[in-house]
Amino acid sequence: MKRLIGTSALIGALMLAPGAAWAQLSGPAAPLEPTRYALAFSCADSYSPQGVDFCLLTGIALFDYDRVWPHRAPESLRFRVEYSLGAIVEPHVRLMSSADIIAQFYYPGTSRASVRPYLGGGTGIIYTDYKVEGQGLKFNFNPLITAGVEFGPAAAWFAEARLHHISNAGLDEENTGVNSLQLMLGRYF
Repeated sequence: MKRLIGTSALIGALMLAPGAAWAQLSGPAAPLEPTRYALAFSCADSYSPQGVDFCLLTGIALFDYDRVWPHRAPESLRFRVEYSLGAIVEPHVRLMSSADIIAQFYYPGTSRASVRPYLGGGTGIIYTDYKVEGQGLKFNFNPLITAGVEFGPAAAWFAEARLHHISNAGLDEENTGVNSLQLMLGRYF
């Protein structure tokens, strides 16, 4: 339980603190960016334990951070909500579904560029119809860290790499986690 509280506090601080600090330092609020929607496909390979591979189809909504949270934030900060549905494909084909929230920060000064790098971090909940030995639960948390780039006309395409973790944060006595490197390719519409 202490690990769950600590993890939640850290993720909350990472998502809220930059906006709170920026609000005190910046001038008038910038106009809100329009909400963007995307569809993406991703695959992942676990590195701990090895041998758990999955593929997902993901729907994404990307909001201006100020549109969602009641404080000002850096102009380049966005709030991303996503839902994924797919399958674990190795060692057995099994259902996988997740819902995540991510704070996404674009490299400053790239708001109108045709190539826009970004970093992000967040968490969510995940259901896997497969458990590794000692995992305990099929419903788990899945904190993640992202690094990506938008490209093309109006930065409509994006490619992203993620460090993806699945565990129950100590809610069950058995809490073997699954750590993966996930690669994603998507398009905003």
